[in-house]
Amino acid sequence: MFSRYRKDNAPAKPAQDRKPTIESAPKPSSEPKVAPKSLMPLPPKRAISKASTISDKEQKRRERLSEVRVEMHKILLETLNLSALEHASPKELRAEIIEITSDSLNEMGVVLNKDERATLHQELIDEVTGLGPLEPLLKDDTVNDILVNGPKQVFIERDGNLELSEVRFKDEKHLLRIIDKIVSAVGRRVDESNPYVDARLADGSRFNAMVPPIAVDGSLVSIRKFKKEKLGVDDLVRFGAFTEEMAAYLQAAVGCRLNVIVSGGTGSGKTTTLNALSSFIDDSERIITIEDTAELQLQQIHVGRMESRPANVEGRGEVSQRDCLRNALRMRPDRIIVGETRGDEVIDMLQAMNTGHDGSMTTIHANSARDAASRLENMIAMAGIEMPLKAVRQQIASAVHLIVQASRLQDGSRRMTSITEITGMEGDVITMQEIFRYQREGIGPDGKIVGRFVPTGIRSNYSDRFKQWGYDLPASIYEPMAAE
Repeated sequence: MFSRYRKDNAPAKPAQDRKPTIESAPKPSSEPKVAPKSLMPLPPKRAISKASTISDKEQKRRERLSEVRVEMHKILLETLNLSALEHASPKELRAEIIEITSDSLNEMGVVLNKDERATLHQELIDEVTGLGPLEPLLKDDTVNDILVNGPKQVFIERDGNLELSEVRFKDEKHLLRIIDKIVSAVGRRVDESNPYVDARLADGSRFNAMVPPIAVDGSLVSIRKFKKEKLGVDDLVRFGAFTEEMAAYLQAAVGCRLNVIVSGGTGSGKTTTLNALSSFIDDSERIITIEDTAELQLQQIHVGRMESRPANVEGRGEVSQRDCLRNALRMRPDRIIVGETRGDEVIDMLQAMNTGHDGSMTTIHANSARDAASRLENMIAMAGIEMPLKAVRQQIASAVHLIVQASRLQDGSRRMTSITEITGMEGDVITMQEIFRYQREGIGPDGKIVGRFVPTGIRSNYSDRFKQWGYDLPASIYEPMAAE
């Protein structure tokens, strides 16, 4: 059947037989195992779970389907007119792929049942129009992160727990083809001379890849999926990330325009926390956001979004976060929100906080409030600014009012483990006081962390400011008994 989506005289190639490879099992050691001595029992280790266990028969069936899929993909590449496909609708393209595949299977004498044909058709559609084996994971809303360690090992994160998925790539070339498809769509490139890349998928997900020779055992890919639903403060309180009393305090802090830093490690929920805090900003304010990868989902009306840009192949055209921040100061912002501060843009961020842009917010990688202040000092030093240490700390103490610490616990849950105020300087030391903290009490039988949020009993240093702005918080939220 003639179609304008096919090349003229496109030949079909029969599938080739392939011998499965069998990995040799490690030889058992003849030395007896001796249990280590311990004064007290250790908690059980959390093992990486597998998505499911499959039989040998099922494994052979999947290998056969994989071989057929590879051959069908070659036929599609030789048959389809890719230039014409750019103007085809998804429905037309799907119908064309199914028709070519069905005809080729009949010509080759490959017999598949109804489910196998449906699976094969969907995989080929994903391969041509999407990101191949990654497509089902990207469509799965329960998956938060996708971590690829070479073509044969794909991990996913669900509910804070890592899980080895059944997804596989045919080989390293297949994985590299998918990586190149992603980065070329956003004008980037990755190869031996430029072996790592950051990019953003069409749905906003954050993508990072590193290829050989830097990646020793195969290309490494990390995808932080973009959350379509906007988690509000009520959602985070319901999930146990913090309490209603902490939410009331944070609403007052953001509402009266305190400068806030959200601190935490990778995957601790910093961006989610920043999104939630931004919900307390009034719609009448003009907000400018600056990010390396646009992830913030602000709910206000008046928001201007910026995204930095790396240099091109010739090393030109870079637009850094600092460039964006400097330009943002000329755009009459009421608040400036920087997705993550990790370089010399810290200078401009602190100056903006000190010169009339109260209520600005950013995130930073650190393990505690004190570590966050030290990291700010280190970034200023690495920026090449020669200032006495005391002057640097005075700049930080006057610019930053509040540090919110987000942490990911070992059971995968995310908690706001500390809210700390910066109150000024005593000599050469930045003074702080913790208002709320998460107090861990142990581990439950199900492996979940047992703990509670407690006020420290210290009254906020900004209580008078809260009242002036119309936030009259009850004294009871600062009392330790309020959390019990």
